[in-house]
Amino acid sequence: MNADGGKTFEQGCEVKAAAEQLFNELGLNLTTAVNIFLRQAIRTGGIPFEIKVNTPNEITASAIAEGRRIMRDKNTKGCHNMDELKAALKE
Repeated sequence: MNADGGKTFEQGCEVKAAAEQLFNELGLNLTTAVNIFLRQAIRTGGIPFEIKVNTPNEITASAIAEGRRIMRDKNTKGCHNMDELKAALKE
């Protein structure tokens, strides 16, 4: 709690700045936005939006699996910097 009895929340500087910019564009400050979230959570009896893992579609999942197979392949030549990559692409 801070001196006036209110709660303080810690968040990363980049996250806070991005949130403040967004809420400012909506005509809100961070405190008002947090209060809206809290009141909506109370009203809905839970988090007022869906929280889920982002599951990739079939094409993306296949590309991820292929990339992992390539990484594990001992015969795959790797590049350690951009110059090596450019040289490998010219081959």
